[in-house]
Amino acid sequence: MSTFETILLEEAAGVVTLTLNRPDKLNAINPQMMADLHSAVTALSARPEVRALILTGAGEKAFAAGADIAAMADMTAARARTFAQVGHRVGALLETAHFPVIGAVNGFALGGGCELALTCDFLYASEKAKFGQPEVKLGVIPGFGGTQRLARRVGIGRARELCFTGEIIGAEEALRIGLVNGVTKPEELLTKVRAIATAIAERGPLAVASAKRVINAGADVPLATANELEVQAFSALFGSSDQKEGMSAFLAQKKPAFTGT
Repeated sequence: MSTFETILLEEAAGVVTLTLNRPDKLNAINPQMMADLHSAVTALSARPEVRALILTGAGEKAFAAGADIAAMADMTAARARTFAQVGHRVGALLETAHFPVIGAVNGFALGGGCELALTCDFLYASEKAKFGQPEVKLGVIPGFGGTQRLARRVGIGRARELCFTGEIIGAEEALRIGLVNGVTKPEELLTKVRAIATAIAERGPLAVASAKRVINAGADVPLATANELEVQAFSALFGSSDQKEGMSAFLAQKKPAFTGT
């Protein structure tokens, strides 16, 4: 597996763990990290054997404390636009990848770090995790999709409050408003998320990819249109070997051996 300057990759049984690796900078997102993320996710998306991706941060303090302010302070409007566009491309890659992306938020997820977390299909958080979009305190707004994905995750009213005030919230509040799916003790976070990722990796990969695609595509269209997307995806899977394997294994009371075909 390729090596990168600002991220680490580990793989086991179809589950890849991608770790943001600038712990001395609280894993702050700089242009190099964005480039590394773009390259890594592009490569992983081309590999059908990848069944799930865990996204987390190195060290005990941060998932990603935000975009690197030192790297942004002197940006021109044109450079800032390019930086934001790369961030959006990374988010789109994670959202459209054939595998689920599970965030394991172990500490600060602020600004760009919160936005990166929001590109995950769902999140689990350590009790020490902190979330927020504090960009207004710096005279700017979220630039990697935070104004849009946060509203879709927690509702527009709560998203407005978080983006307008720059408030930072803890893990339990994040759970209460639906930003995260669960909260664990810090030492149990990766164990919990790896167990979920491993369970997903054992399911029919075509079915999981299809479910992800239909849920995402149906989120912003009328219900009747979304339901038709589901019908099309459901019926298409009956032309797959995995459907035959899954149902015959169920009837034979044995574990299926899915191949992704």
